[in-house]
Amino acid sequence: MTMTSSAACPCGSGRIYEACCGRWHQDFAAGLGLRAPDAEALMRSRYSAYVLDKLDYLLASWHPSTRPASLAPNEPGLRWLGLEVKRHCQQDADHATVEFVARGKMGGRAHRLHEISRFVREDGAWLYVDGDVD
Repeated sequence: MTMTSSAACPCGSGRIYEACCGRWHQDFAAGLGLRAPDAEALMRSRYSAYVLDKLDYLLASWHPSTRPASLAPNEPGLRWLGLEVKRHCQQDADHATVEFVARGKMGGRAHRLHEISRFVREDGAWLYVDGDVD
């Protein structure tokens, strides 16, 4: 899936992709590293990366201690339906959690992922560590 410059961002922020998660994806693709300003912005950009199959971004934004060796692209027929961020909690300058619900549909069946994700900031970049799935 590709995004046009005027398309709504998949993360559900209400902003256009280019002015929302697209800027973090573009900065990364340009070699500027991970630049999301906080854990919630990183989490939203990761959701959008899942929707858009930006696997390099997903792997780079995953903490090395928990990062998988690889990720598979979206299954044909998978349709992401939306993201709801329920809570963003900053524990200190370098640790945060984000609670969210991501919805999708595959083969006519709706799926819902409710997770409380843990993030850490290292060398100025926020990284996804892991999460508790409800």
